[in-house]
Amino acid sequence: MTNASSLSRRGFTKILGAGAAYAALRPSFALPSSGLRLVDEAKKASAIVRLSSNENPYGPAPAALRAMTDGFGLAWRYPDEHQDQLVEELAKLNNVSPDQIQLGAGSGEILKLAAVAFTSSSRKLVLADPTFEAIGRHASVSRAQIAKVRLAADYSHDLPKMLEVSGDAGLVYICNPNNPTASITPKSEVRAFLAKVPQQTMVLVDEAYHHYVESSDYESVIPLVKDYPNLIVARTFSKIYGMAGLRCGYCVTRPESLRLMRVHQAFDTVNIMAIVAALASLKDNEHVAQGHQSNSEVKKYVCAELDRLAYRYIPSQANFMMIDLRREVRPVIAAMRDRHVEVGRFFPPLPNFMRVTIGTKPQMETFVSTFREAMA
Repeated sequence: MTNASSLSRRGFTKILGAGAAYAALRPSFALPSSGLRLVDEAKKASAIVRLSSNENPYGPAPAALRAMTDGFGLAWRYPDEHQDQLVEELAKLNNVSPDQIQLGAGSGEILKLAAVAFTSSSRKLVLADPTFEAIGRHASVSRAQIAKVRLAADYSHDLPKMLEVSGDAGLVYICNPNNPTASITPKSEVRAFLAKVPQQTMVLVDEAYHHYVESSDYESVIPLVKDYPNLIVARTFSKIYGMAGLRCGYCVTRPESLRLMRVHQAFDTVNIMAIVAALASLKDNEHVAQGHQSNSEVKKYVCAELDRLAYRYIPSQANFMMIDLRREVRPVIAAMRDRHVEVGRFFPPLPNFMRVTIGTKPQMETFVSTFREAMA
C-alpha cells in the first residue's frame, strides 16, 4: 500500500483527474452522488470569472503546494509543534519575540478575538465607513456600540474624527490598505493617531493587503508595537500568499494583550495543512515578488482601459479596486453576473461604486469586455 505522504503532487492530481474523467464517462458508477455533485460544481465554477472576494488568482507558492502534499501524512497529528515552528518564523520575520505572535484561522479570527476581548456594552468599537465589516458584526454580539466615521475625501481614514469619538472606546479598527476602497491612510497620520489615542483604547491595524502597497506614503506599524502597548497588528496568508481557502493568519502585539485574547480562542484552530503551507511560503520570497508584480501590471492594464472609457476609480494600493459607475451599482452587478463575471457586493456608503478584484490578464480582459456590455 502506498503511504499518503509519499504521493507526489502530480500523482495526486492524476488520481483526481482520472476520477473526474471516469465520472464524465460513467456517471452512474464512477463516484458516489456527493462526488458527482463536486465534479459538476467544479465545472460550473470554471465557467465563471470570479472577481468578487479579493482572492489571489495565482494561488499558493509551488513550495507550499509541495509542503501540503507531504503534509498528508501528518493529518493524524495535532498541529502543536508545527504551530510553534510557524510562530518562531513569524517572530524572526517581524523582529519580535514569539510571545508577541498569535496565530488564527485567517486574520478574520484575530479580528473576532479582538472584538470579543476589548469591546462590550460599555466599551464601543470605532471604525471607518466603509471598511471591512466583519469586526463590526463580532462587536455587535458583545452588544458594543459601534461608532462609524466616514472616510475622508481622499478615502483615507479620518483619524482626527475617529480620535474625537474614541474616548470611551475599547477598540479602534483601522484597515490599511482599506477594504473596500483599496486606499491607504498615510503613515504620518497613523503615527499621530497612535500617539494621541487613549492608552486604555486598543488599536487594531489590519494589514491584510500590506504586500501590495506601492506608495511611499505607507508603512507597516508592526515596528511600533514596541512603543504602544495598545497596538495590535493583523496579517494574513490569504492574499499575497494565495492561501484564502486554508485559513491562516496572525497578529503581533504585546504578550499581555494576547493573554486577554487567547482565553476566547479554541485550541488548534489553524490546521496542519495551513501551517506547513505557511512555513513553506515564508521561504519563497520570489513568489511574493512575482505576485506583487503581476498584480501591478494587470492593474495598470485595467486602469488604462477604464481611462479609455472615461470612468473614474479610486487609486488602488491593493489587489482590487473601486470604480465609480456614476449610477447605481446593483443593476450592473446583476448584469455582470448574468454574463458569468462576479464582482464585489454592494457597499451602501458608496452606492455608485463597483469593487472588482484584480485577476489574471485573461480574466481582466474578460472583465473589461463584459463591463462594456453591462454599461452600454
